[in-house]
Amino acid sequence: MIVDIFLHPAIPVFIGSILIFFSKEKSNLISVAALLVSLYVLLFFSDHKDLIYTLSSSNLGNETHLSLHYYSYSKLGFLFCLVYLIIGILGKLFSMYRENYIEKSLVLIYIGSAISVIFSGDFLTFYIFWELMAIASTFIIWSSDTTESHSAGVRYLLIHLFGGIVLLIGIVGLLINTQDLTLRLLSHSDWYNWLILIGLLLNAGAPPLSSWIPDAYPEGSYSSTVFLSAYTTKTAVYALIVIFAGTEILIYVGLYMIFYGIIYALLENDIRRILAYSIVNQVGFMVVGIGIGTELSLNGSASHAFAHIIYKGLLLMAAGSVIYVTQKRKCTDVGGLYKMMPLTAVCAIIGALSISAFPLTSGFISKSMITDASYQQGLEFVWLMLLVGSAGVFLHAGIKFPWFVFFHKDKNIVAEDPPIYMRSAMVVSAFLCFAIGIFPNLLYELLPFKAAYAPYTYNHAISQTHLLLFSGLAFFVSLKYLERTLTITLDFDWFYRKGNVLIKFLITSSFCIIEFTKNKFTGLITYERFEKMENYLIKQSNISLMLTVVVIIFTLILIFNLS
Repeated sequence: MIVDIFLHPAIPVFIGSILIFFSKEKSNLISVAALLVSLYVLLFFSDHKDLIYTLSSSNLGNETHLSLHYYSYSKLGFLFCLVYLIIGILGKLFSMYRENYIEKSLVLIYIGSAISVIFSGDFLTFYIFWELMAIASTFIIWSSDTTESHSAGVRYLLIHLFGGIVLLIGIVGLLINTQDLTLRLLSHSDWYNWLILIGLLLNAGAPPLSSWIPDAYPEGSYSSTVFLSAYTTKTAVYALIVIFAGTEILIYVGLYMIFYGIIYALLENDIRRILAYSIVNQVGFMVVGIGIGTELSLNGSASHAFAHIIYKGLLLMAAGSVIYVTQKRKCTDVGGLYKMMPLTAVCAIIGALSISAFPLTSGFISKSMITDASYQQGLEFVWLMLLVGSAGVFLHAGIKFPWFVFFHKDKNIVAEDPPIYMRSAMVVSAFLCFAIGIFPNLLYELLPFKAAYAPYTYNHAISQTHLLLFSGLAFFVSLKYLERTLTITLDFDWFYRKGNVLIKFLITSSFCIIEFTKNKFTGLITYERFEKMENYLIKQSNISLMLTVVVIIFTLILIFNLS
């Protein structure tokens, strides 16, 4: 049993996170070594194993068993774990100059939790590591140690705790009604399955709470955003493939995410918030593929998650390099950096071409599978929207990001390419973007279903190139309208940001009513007690926000108990 536990790819990563605290000065070496050992375990020791840990207890002669199916191998899990470790190693190289050993340990816990989720065989194990992943990522955001990161981390945590509670209620409902917590494909006919679906979609950045991604991720350190972009949303994509493949509503949820990300990214001025909005956009393509539910579309969603993790990591490395060197993160504050940071500019362009699905890049061979799957299923409207969405991606991430950062008005900023480890991580990521695009079978052989897809047909390559060139022309024609100023874009998070103020008002009003009632009808309760309680609650913004969460959860439980 003990030996079997060490065959889990997450174990070396968790051990590494602990060892960092015993040798802080070697945190970089320990981090990379832990991930390399995990990769070795994945490649040579993890094939087709199922590991179950059973707890037994007896009470008055009745013996009970609790089983945790903590490792269940699948080709899909292997695919996701492989790219998790690849971006983990590259991200660790990029973050070599980040002097925060606690953040380095937290990143390993985050990666280990994500790996544990994708290899979970039951919902109990899945949920434990799902929540550990949320907690670890919250502390990674907080490790940036700024006022903005603290506030964003609180909002991030509340959203994910709320999603976790919704997911937990769904899992409990599944257990009560089926007596089976095996991780499996579920229908959406039962209320508890709907709650599980909602809990997963919250982590994927689905509406109406998509704004937690651009709210929280850009507030991490220059390097931690690379990790944050890779694991939470893609683990949710993995879970949706396994549990809700073929659920039609996901097609329309995904389409919303695609255009939501495009519109808000075009309006944004912050470099990393542009890329954070594009995370929502790209996950939208994956969710559409999951909703279509065919082997081709599911292969497309899985391969697009693989490709996205790498090229999005590359884009965020380029953005992080700019922030590391210049200490600036607004499009209006930078420009003309290609002269001073040529390597960073080239890598950013390669990432931009990949996310735009330009032929010969990884994004082309993954996104094309989803688009073609929609057409093969007779979903012409969906196919058309995916094409329009692809053009929109080129507008905001393919051109806007590299143009305004590296080629727009020269701000005469003194800068240079980042140090060697950061450059190395970007170059390897850029190489992978081209390698996967030029040799797609390298990825296709890892997909969960047998792939017999040919992306490089003449019509497909030419039509995609024409579409992107037309988008580029539209960008430069509209350039004067796309130049950003220091503005604020309203999103759904306005409600829970301003909701905090509303809750304070309601609490104050309630105490005023109670005070009035006291003065009129009774003298049993002293004013001083109410005043102390009121002053305390009003000052606790986190308590006010948590009250909102508690009320929502209580309402949900009440509704399902009455139905």
